[in-house]
Amino acid sequence: MDRQAKTVTIKGHQLVCPICDGKAFWERETLMNTAGATFLGFEWANKVAANYICNDCGYVYWFIH
Repeated sequence: MDRQAKTVTIKGHQLVCPICDGKAFWERETLMNTAGATFLGFEWANKVAANYICNDCGYVYWFIH
């Protein structure tokens, strides 16, 4: 897995880790599974969240697309 840490800006604000004050994050997407969609086999219909993970301590920010 290629984890290139970078600075991230959301709506004009640079992300800063609230735990360690880190300013470098790597990104992944996470499927926001719900019990009903999983039970019915519709996982693909769930929302997707962008995660920004602090490169220093691992704190995770979640933003829903």
